[in-house]
Amino acid sequence: MIEFSPHILALIVVVGVAAGFIDAIVGGGGLLTIPALLGIGLPPHLALGTNKLAASFGSLTAAFTFYKKNLLNPKLWWVCFLMTGIGAVLGSVTVHLIDKQWLEKVLPVIILMIAIYSICQPYLHKHTHSTLSLSTRTFSIKQLCQGLILGFYDGFAGPGTGAFWMASSMFLYRLKIMFCAALSKAMNFTSNFISLIMFIYLGHVNWIIGLTLGISITIGAIIGVYSAIHFGEHFIRPMFITIVIVIAGKLAWQAWI
Repeated sequence: MIEFSPHILALIVVVGVAAGFIDAIVGGGGLLTIPALLGIGLPPHLALGTNKLAASFGSLTAAFTFYKKNLLNPKLWWVCFLMTGIGAVLGSVTVHLIDKQWLEKVLPVIILMIAIYSICQPYLHKHTHSTLSLSTRTFSIKQLCQGLILGFYDGFAGPGTGAFWMASSMFLYRLKIMFCAALSKAMNFTSNFISLIMFIYLGHVNWIIGLTLGISITIGAIIGVYSAIHFGEHFIRPMFITIVIVIAGKLAWQAWI
């Protein structure tokens, strides 16, 4: 039983606000929250489940705020929503069946490639929702593959999922980075919520800590989204590149060193 002392409460609030701010803009908040949950004494399975509860607060808050600012049109992305949910279920089941070591070793390389791509293509993404080719079969196929793969990954492993959504959306749809951030948060919430249901079923959620962290993340997410909207791409892009490099470095250290 974790003693919910004032020091632990302060740590959870500070980490939650910081993680919510970062995650709402570019993803990667789990780099702060999961080590913090492990640090206060939660066992790994309970830390992951509790983090899913808290992360669902932040991703929902960010997605809804982007939606209210007309940066997210759910009707365009229904295939992504559906396949992300299916992928999250499959990933959550598969994680118990196979060895994750191969994924842990290759993941840093993939994320670094995302960072390099983002640096080399600074002005490529110019489309908005109104300029997408919505009726084409290719558009639906892209959503199907993207949702299934990234939903599976979030259910299977999770680190850097938001960064993957942003980078893959830039590449597949040539969307402006603000629209990519909005789509990322909507799909992040979808896979977080599906995974959370499974963790609740398995009894791997600390509700008191999870709700406290979730409220803190919500505050940070609100600040982060409005900062992103106010300052625009010149604020998001360098933060995005920095976060994906940090994610890659952390995962490389864990897997290789």
